[in-house]
This record gives sequence, C-alpha cells and structure tokens, in this order.
Amino acid sequence: MPEPRDPKPASVHTTRANEAFGATLRFDDDGDWERATRGLVTTHPTGAFDGPLGTAWDVAEYDFLRDEEQAPASVNPSLWRQGRLNAVHGLFEVADGIWQCRGYDISNITFIAGTDGWIIIDPLTTATTASACLELANTNLGERPVTAVIYTHSHADHYGGILGVTSHEDVDAGNVRILAPEGFLREAVSENLIAGPIMGRRAFYQFGMLVTPGPFGHIDCGLGKTIPRAMGDLIGPTEEISVTGTELDIDGVRVVFQNTPGTEAPAEMNFMFPDHRTLCIAENCTHTLHNALPFRGAQVRNTLDWSKYIQEAIEVFVDATDTVFSTHNWPRFGNADARRYLEQQRDLYRWLHDQSVRLMNHGNTPREIAEQLEMPECFASQSHTRGYYGTISHNSKAVYQRYIGWYDGNPANLNPHTPEAGGARYVEAMGGADQVVAKARTSFDEGDYRWVVELLNHVVFAEPDHEEARLLQADAYEQLGYQAESGPWRDSYLMGALELRTGMKGLGLGIRAVSDELTVEMLFDLVGIRLDDAAVAGETATINWRFTDVGEDHVLGLDNCALHLRPDRHVAEASVTISTTKARLADLLRGDIDLDALLADSTVDGDDGPIRTIFGTLDSFSGIFGIVEP
Repeated sequence: MPEPRDPKPASVHTTRANEAFGATLRFDDDGDWERATRGLVTTHPTGAFDGPLGTAWDVAEYDFLRDEEQAPASVNPSLWRQGRLNAVHGLFEVADGIWQCRGYDISNITFIAGTDGWIIIDPLTTATTASACLELANTNLGERPVTAVIYTHSHADHYGGILGVTSHEDVDAGNVRILAPEGFLREAVSENLIAGPIMGRRAFYQFGMLVTPGPFGHIDCGLGKTIPRAMGDLIGPTEEISVTGTELDIDGVRVVFQNTPGTEAPAEMNFMFPDHRTLCIAENCTHTLHNALPFRGAQVRNTLDWSKYIQEAIEVFVDATDTVFSTHNWPRFGNADARRYLEQQRDLYRWLHDQSVRLMNHGNTPREIAEQLEMPECFASQSHTRGYYGTISHNSKAVYQRYIGWYDGNPANLNPHTPEAGGARYVEAMGGADQVVAKARTSFDEGDYRWVVELLNHVVFAEPDHEEARLLQADAYEQLGYQAESGPWRDSYLMGALELRTGMKGLGLGIRAVSDELTVEMLFDLVGIRLDDAAVAGETATINWRFTDVGEDHVLGLDNCALHLRPDRHVAEASVTISTTKARLADLLRGDIDLDALLADSTVDGDDGPIRTIFGTLDSFSGIFGIVEP
C-alpha cells in the first residue's frame, strides 16, 4: 500500500475515464510522427546540459515516453501521444538552408544559413540550452558566426538564451543585429518583471516544475517538454518591425515581415523567407490549441484579432509557401498541408471567440459557458487543434474576461468572503470539518473528483492543518490530473497534490532578474510596485535624478501615497538632486547593493532624506505564499 503522501495509482474511475477518452480519438490526419521526425540530421550525444543550478536539461528524463507507445492508466491517452511527439529531439532540416533544434528546451531554436553566418530565430529560454544547440549546429552543419537574431515575440522562452549565442559586446559593436516586433522590450518587461513574483509562483503550477517526470508525474506542457532549470537573460533589439510587408536583407537572406500585435503575445510577428518558400508563423499557430490566458497569468489575448492575423498570413504568404514552421512543436510540409493547417488554426480561434461571445450574450456566466461549449468534430479530429496547452474550458472564460471582466453579474459574487472566511462559514454550515470530509470521501469513492476538491477546499482554507482533508483533496487533485488532456491542467492538479502533501508554498524566487536593458522609466515602475503606501502615508518628495551613463534627467515625485515620474526634466523646487548611473539603480533593485552603497557611489546635492523615505521602505517579494491553502 502506498504511504498517505505518496502518489497513488489511477483509480478505477480514472482508468475507465481514460479508456473511454482514448476510444473517442479519431484523427483524420495521422502524419504527425512523420512530420516530427522528418529531416533529422543528428541528436545531441548526451541530451544533458549542465547549468548554474545543476542539470538544466536532460532528455533521458522522458525515456519512459519513448519506450512505451500505449498510455498507462494514469495518463490521458491523448496527452501521452502529444508527450511522445514532443519527446522527439535533435537537429532537423526544415527546408534548404533552414534547420531547427527541437526537444532541448520548451521552445525551438532555428538556424538559417546567411552569407556570412547564422541567422538565429528565438534563442530559447536559457544560455545553457541555446549554446548547446548552437554547438550542435556548428559541429554538424559547419561552423559559422552568429550575424543576426530574430525574436518572434516577447515571451521569455524566446529570448532568454540570448547570451548563449551572442554577447553584449558583439551586439554593441554592430556585429550582430537583433530584430523584434514593435513594443517588444516594453511587453517583455511588463510580463516578466512588473508581475514577476506572482507569475513566477503560478508558473510552477502551469509547468509542473516540481513534479517529477513519469507516468504518475509530469508528461508534457503541450508546447514542449518543460522549462529548463536555469535563468534567462535579455539583450534588447537593435531594430523593431512595425509595418507588415517590411522586407529586409539579413545577411544576404530576404525576409518579409508581418506584424501581429495582440495575438499570442502583445508584441509578436510572423515572417516569410521567400527564396526558401518557408514561413515562420511564430507562436501564432502550433500543434495545439493555445492559451487565451495562461495559468501563470498574462494579458488576455485577443482571439478575434488572432484569427484575423492568421487569415492575413494566408493571404499574404501561403501561395508562395512550401513549409510552415513554428517556434514550438514540428513543421508542416507541402503547400496543401501548410494551407489547411493555417486555415484550421484560423478557424479554431475564431470559433472559440464567436461561440464564447454568443453564449455570453445569452447571459451565461463563465462557468456556464465552459460547461456548454464542446469542441466540434472538425477540430476534435485534428490533433493540432486539441487542448494540449489551452483548453476550451479556460479559454472561453478568458474571452469572457476580455469583454466583461471578472464579475459575472450576480450580486452574490460581487463581494464574497475570502477563501479563509468563507471556508469557515461553509464548514460550520455543513456540520463541521469531519462531516465535510466524510461527505467528500463518499464522493471520492464515487469518482466525483471535481466535487471532492470543491468541498475540501473549504475545509483546507478554514482548517489548513486538517490532515485528512488535505490528503484526501490531494488524492482527488491527482486523479483529475491523471484524466486531463491538457499538460498545464495535469501539472496544476499534480502541483496542488504535491503542496498539500508536503506543505510547500514555493521556492522563494521573488522578483525576476532586473536587466540592464530596462529604461530608467521601467526601473522606476519597478520602484512603484514595491512602494509600501502605509510607510509613506503623509510624506511628499521631489527628487531630481541625473543618470550619467545614459545622459538622462528625471524628476521622481512622491505624493498621495504614490510615485509619479516626469522624464526629461529637472525642477528648481526639488529638495535634493542625485547624480548616479542607471546601472547602479538596477543594481539596487536587484539587491546587489543596498541604499547606503548607492548613495556613497553617487553625488547627492541636498538632504538625502526624501531618497531614504522612498527607497528605505520598499517592499520585497519572497514568492512564498499559498495557492491551494492559505
């Protein structure tokens, strides 16, 4: 018998559910395995890469997927299939002069042979994985210097490995061009720094980062295996693309761009290599239904515009396209296959948008819409439109949120109690915690796991030390995870089970690395989100800042418990002027130096009290807080 805190096998209800689910899978196109393995040049000799935190990536962790075609009872058979496809790894030829490394990060890195060197598309999440893939390409395709890097969009798994393929020095010297869509740096900062602490904590659930790979653990993220265990970096773009139809010569290679803002990322672009008849569709089309709102958090994506931009790509590029590749999963080959793939992806996001809005306008709430919407057979029969990453359920709620917001219109939900306060009242109304647990155990034995976790959520938030409730809820989360087709759903359920069994509340990552690429205004935005309003109540300040390394003047003000910034200004009424560098301010916000060190390294004209008022009371974020418990 397993110990109470050990993973449990699939229950009879889960086994039957997965068997029934598998019996419904009828894909019209079963060519994914050929596509995923086509053009293999070589595999990495070990597939294991060491990083600063230990092993950053090891393909051997997923050998269990390669060894078994049949899904075990503890894994949804559709997710098992996707996991096996994403476990294929190596260096692949995509088209003449274009290669990809896949399976060595959650994302793909693409190499295009230019006249003088490599043009690289999306240098992965970390320098560790990116440098290993560049070495693999150089070893097997002939060594070339990197002459250009293209960021398709503003998500960290598409730029974080930049220092694995180039350096600040080479970029500053003009040896390497870095191209990105308009607004790239602003959006990368907004998503990864301003909301970094909460997003980083929630990402552990979305990607199952502490869930051990295996039949009872992590299988796949839908887009790829998992996130590498190493931090990313950032070098800002040297050129931004703002106009669709822009054509550039990049190291002798013609590239035609399509700007697609507000699709899968706030700043994103597709682009065509006309001489190669090959289209990079970025992450706007992958081999899964994507997220309209990921579990980690982000801006809600505009699924209507998303669909329209795919249609624009079809009109502008497809007649001259033989190959379509994405920055995740595997390519599509041949004009007919490429066209049909893009058309189905286009229609998927339009259907999701239109049907969610239709039901919304009938007065349905997000939960009701999610229960009513069923994927039509035209999408269910195509593997690339199924919910391995996003799902119809949570994406329809995101569409609702984009238009209507969090409130469903029912005044009972306008100002509910907190989970702790509400949980205590629910538990009391149901006769006490032991009574609720008894009812939940009966529902567990009947296989009604959704109801079990809803019931026991009240007990855990009312009495977080109630051991029986915690362990039973963990067991129910686990069975829900075993049944999930979506990788993030499985990982979120299994992370919930893990934390209930162990009491873990995060790893204390805090705010993500503050890059020197940030502008002064961006750095002061980070100061603002750390300002403790209670600590500065009644205080005012006006501070002139001069940043000598970037030649900028700013006025930072404090009033009404909030900061305000006036760029490109100095004012006579300021009580103090500080002359320092942007780099030192970034060091302070990173925690590399303290306030006394900053002041000692700076020229301060006037009383430094206002500076200490603001910077001496900044809040800090540990990243350690409860999700499935208080």
